Amino acid sequence: MRTPVLSAAVLKNWGVAIFAAAALTSVMTVGTAAGALAQPLPGTVSTEVRMKLERDSRLSVTETVHVPDGKTVKRTVPLRLAVGNDLERQYQVTDARVEGKGSANVSGDKFSVTLEGGQATLTYTVVGAVAPVGDALEVRWQVAGGWDTELDKVAVTFSAPDSPTSVNCLAGPVGSSQPCTSADLADGKGVRAQEIKLGAGERVDVAIGLSAGVVPPNAVVVEQSGLAAAFALTPISGAALGGLLVLLLGGVALLWYLRGRDAAALASEVGAVSVLVRDQNNRVAFASPDGVLPGQVGTVVDEHVDVVDVTATVIDLAVRNYLWIAETEGHDWQIVRRNPADASLSGYERAVYEALLPQGVDAVTVSELRGRRIDLARVRDELYADVVEKRWFVRRPDAERSLFWWVGVVIAVLGLVATVVLALTVGNALFGLAVAVGGVALAFGARSMPARTKRGSELLEHVRGLRGYLHGVTPDDVPEEDRELVFSRSLPYAVVLGETEGWLTKFGQQDLYWYGNAETSTDFRRSFPAFLGALDGVLAQAGHLRSLRAPNP
Repeated sequence: MRTPVLSAAVLKNWGVAIFAAAALTSVMTVGTAAGALAQPLPGTVSTEVRMKLERDSRLSVTETVHVPDGKTVKRTVPLRLAVGNDLERQYQVTDARVEGKGSANVSGDKFSVTLEGGQATLTYTVVGAVAPVGDALEVRWQVAGGWDTELDKVAVTFSAPDSPTSVNCLAGPVGSSQPCTSADLADGKGVRAQEIKLGAGERVDVAIGLSAGVVPPNAVVVEQSGLAAAFALTPISGAALGGLLVLLLGGVALLWYLRGRDAAALASEVGAVSVLVRDQNNRVAFASPDGVLPGQVGTVVDEHVDVVDVTATVIDLAVRNYLWIAETEGHDWQIVRRNPADASLSGYERAVYEALLPQGVDAVTVSELRGRRIDLARVRDELYADVVEKRWFVRRPDAERSLFWWVGVVIAVLGLVATVVLALTVGNALFGLAVAVGGVALAFGARSMPARTKRGSELLEHVRGLRGYLHGVTPDDVPEEDRELVFSRSLPYAVVLGETEGWLTKFGQQDLYWYGNAETSTDFRRSFPAFLGALDGVLAQAGHLRSLRAPNP
């Protein structure tokens, strides 16, 4: 059997037929794609972008946009895009016009488009799209972006005087690196790309590589303008931020060091201190640690002079026979001068004594004090000066806080002024902003500034031991003949440390030499807390001190 031999004519006819079939298939494919774009899904927005790079480096752009009937869409394209720390790439859009329902406008650094329902054709020219990249060129344009609605499809084509060498297409939120649905060099003489479902506000950014010399580059790169440039990170502003960081860390380290003594004192295990001493006759007496007075205890613990510090001082003056406290009819109390103030009193104790009983007044009731404005400013100042004199603090805690607060406020204000001036003049506004932030941090940190001295931290530990004594001692630990004096001398410390109730429960059934009950009152444990509350209220009316009780060391 012989194999058939095909003639040249037959082969030629078959070749023509195959070529025709391929051509028809290609045309049908393109036609189908074009038809899909020309007839988008009902109710969706789609766009076809055709770009052509001219020999004079201008980029001619034609966008065919399909908008559903009855809908209006807008697009805003920025013409300045950041390309470095303080640099921007600047584009120009010219000859913008719309065929169909809509308008296009270039204003400042923005290109705005508004389109209404139907098909519209937008044409414009871009200057500044060609930039040198190494030994080659790159054409870059944001073919879709700034739309206020979702796009069902974005189709892109590009042609140039010479064949492109590469294409990079990014889609999604601005700044993301997500690739487009598809992008390729087509037949080697152009570029085609496509993105399906582009969200509102998202962009399609196409960068196309060309050989050097195809067209002259025309990209314009300028320094950032406005607030972006003013607040750009520069060597000067970076140094300022670094300096601020060093200062803040240094301040934190200093506070950590100074407050570390307090933290160690608070964290250490402290038992009850020995405050009960015996004399040669085996009599028991109370002696406070480091000779600290009740009013000083509260101030050292919380670094403030509070109402409770003054109240405890009044009780201590009565216990030491400078005052007499007597309960009267009508749920009132009388404070009577028993002995004059002498050199044994500290400055703040004398100030408390004279605030209650000024010269010429030998007795006053709590109700009378309520109607008389008491000046406790001198008490506050004397007590702060006293804790400094005792070397528990280097400076007055309130003055230290106030000084650093005002310094912080002034620095913050100067920083804000510098920020505005620099932003409007030479830039580097971050320098001023760094100063302002530092000032604010200093103002807020002022509350933590008045650190105790080493001796003050040691006293804090002793005060915790004193609280342990108030918790642990029992009447059986004190001989009966000494209980009244030990109870009385310890009571002001129980008041300032918030241990009054427990202390009265243990030792409250005493006949006291410094407190007189009314005939109708039979229980000191009930009348004394009422006296403390009434006196606190009177002292708080002065408005000079915080009305707090029971500092917690």
